[in-house]
Amino acid sequence: MKFSRRRTIAAVAALAAAGVSGRAARAALARYYDGPVSDHFDGISFFDPDGTPPRSLFNLLRWQIANGKVAWPAWAPSPFADRPPARVTGSAWRLSYIGHASWLLQTAGLNLLIDPVWSERVSPLSFAGPKRVNEPGVAFEALPDIDAVLVSHNHYDHLDVATLARLAAAHRPRVITPLGNDTIMRAHDAAIAAETYDWHERIVLGDGVAVTLVPLHHWSARGLFDRNRALWAGFVIETPAGRIYHVADSGYREGRPFRAARERYGPFRLAVLPVGAYEPRWFMAPQHMNPAEAVKAFADSGAELALGHHYGTFHLTDEAIDAPAAALAEARAAAGLSPERFRLLRPGEVWQL
Repeated sequence: MKFSRRRTIAAVAALAAAGVSGRAARAALARYYDGPVSDHFDGISFFDPDGTPPRSLFNLLRWQIANGKVAWPAWAPSPFADRPPARVTGSAWRLSYIGHASWLLQTAGLNLLIDPVWSERVSPLSFAGPKRVNEPGVAFEALPDIDAVLVSHNHYDHLDVATLARLAAAHRPRVITPLGNDTIMRAHDAAIAAETYDWHERIVLGDGVAVTLVPLHHWSARGLFDRNRALWAGFVIETPAGRIYHVADSGYREGRPFRAARERYGPFRLAVLPVGAYEPRWFMAPQHMNPAEAVKAFADSGAELALGHHYGTFHLTDEAIDAPAAALAEARAAAGLSPERFRLLRPGEVWQL
């Protein structure tokens, strides 16, 4: 969840002036999901049974008021631009980095998008909020026919309803997402073909390709008072060439989510891990890994190779635009990893197996 400092403070002040209590405001919201109680759903909200809750609104304001952001350039274009083929058949993988947390995976004749964001901003407002500093690595018009979309959770830098509506109109893909997120999508555009699933549910996408939703240490919200009304997840993607472990956002949590995924769903040939949006640590540690923790998560997952993402496109947190790459290089060296084992791509760059 990302808000400008001015608008966050104004929203809280307005609620206080109106005499609206947090409980009353939450009660006034429609539920995204209504289902049976489980070990991670209490009947109203989802929670991490093995983690800490997200930081409070007070701490969000404390971070925003501190104003510790290192300035980013207004524009930082990538030297790459990809024009994907129509299909990639057989057991080959072709991964195109769209930017931030967005990927195009082509394998076994299927075209899959993960957390697609083609919008200019990741914000509840079209005119304010974090703005991209580089173009998507694949122009929307250059996309091949998209068969399925995986959406990990409802934060604006992952669930972009405008992009999903464009995809629904142009490609009519299946949209696979955790519980509750379909309500958000369909409220924007009923044509979005959202299917929701719980942790550990497996969905067949095509011949030899399936995806399973897996737990991560994170949270969800689209506004100030809908915290954890929808579920979040990582993805284990089965393909003829092996399994990909895709992590959108997660705190490290002593490596528990990554070891659990390895034990239940490994071995993995590739892990896709977030390496950005991690400062300040006092606020971000429960929800976002830094590069040193991402290297540990790579080891915990047991994957053969890793790609980093979630950096360099939207200025969400306090670190400099080039800090994740530098910190990852240091963490790789400390762990004795070659750069080829854990790579960073620029938008429009392609990785193939």
